[in-house]
Amino acid sequence: MALLAVEEALARVLDGLSPLEAERVAIENAHGRVLAEDLVARLTQPPFDASAMDGYAVRSTDVASLPARLRVVGVAAAGAGFKQRLGWGEAVRIFTGAPVPEGADTIVIQENAEEANGVVTIKEAAPERHIRPRGQDFREGEALLFAGMRLGPRALMLAAAMNHAELLVRRKPKVAILATGDEVAPPGFELGPDQIVSSVPYGLAALIEAEGGEPMRLGIAKDDVESLVTLARSGKAADILVTIGGASVGERDLVARALASEGLKLEFAKIAMRPGKPLLYGRLGVQRVLGFAGNPVSALVSAHVFLRPMLRRLLGRAESKRPLPEALAGMTLKANGERQHYMRAISEWREDGTRIVSPLASQDSALSADLARADCLIVREPLAPELPCGNRVRIIPLDSD
Repeated sequence: MALLAVEEALARVLDGLSPLEAERVAIENAHGRVLAEDLVARLTQPPFDASAMDGYAVRSTDVASLPARLRVVGVAAAGAGFKQRLGWGEAVRIFTGAPVPEGADTIVIQENAEEANGVVTIKEAAPERHIRPRGQDFREGEALLFAGMRLGPRALMLAAAMNHAELLVRRKPKVAILATGDEVAPPGFELGPDQIVSSVPYGLAALIEAEGGEPMRLGIAKDDVESLVTLARSGKAADILVTIGGASVGERDLVARALASEGLKLEFAKIAMRPGKPLLYGRLGVQRVLGFAGNPVSALVSAHVFLRPMLRRLLGRAESKRPLPEALAGMTLKANGERQHYMRAISEWREDGTRIVSPLASQDSALSADLARADCLIVREPLAPELPCGNRVRIIPLDSD
């Protein structure tokens, strides 16, 4: 029987997924969250013509002929403007950010002026007015941030400037992580003679948090149905249940059998993917279930290919439909086999910014250290012919990991 293609498997995984409900949070708690509505400015910025420099506010006609001597009639500072109208032959000492006095149309920078005994001598007037006009940045009612944007430092600073103290954002998707296997134990424990460290949950939890989700660590289930079911039930509140290990169809691969007793509707269990051929997907009521292979590299690569798009769809991320970026192959790539291959690779950059990617010497899916060295995955289509060095390849960046 032919294995399910990655594109078809991903389409099934994403089918019916829609953005989660919205919730309102204080702006100080909104970093990394995803906007659920377009955000409109509640004020005009700047709210008045503002000085862009320290200096003197003057009328341009008064400094048309230099040097000019003007009487200093007051001071304008940020938060404390000069309230009178500027008259002929007058100047106001002004500081950056202060409202430009009525009647003034030019700021002479302080380096071009000399004040003594209440009179300022303008020695030079640059052609620039050094005035930030009202509304230069944005105007009240203007939409500046949009639904689907993830809120980083720049967006949050703008939202605050737009006078928003609270923001409507998507609820964080909850992802329950359930490791399985008698052979695995948490890091830091003294291992038995046949045991290995359970490392995958920590990589998955980090990926989930980086994508804006909320991981729920359920622990490690033993290789028996009762243990699996008990721990899986503790994650019923999650939007997605991710299991690690036991995703194949061997005698001791119990995940599908255990969850079937809970009502799992299994859709597929193998895909044409390398690494990550054993990949279980189904629905447990409203909960989606992804079952990854226990191999750490296979699990984390599978998470990038399947779990990350699911999280972005649930969050309504604007970039969720963008195509994969491209780079140039740093060496000739051999013809590929029948499964879509995600090759661990490292990057170099040319002076012009072009990204050059080269696969690591070993693509053994058991090598966690090599995966940590990689900064991207090269995507090779099934049965792709040999690709000469310098040709374009699609990549999945791992830089943020």
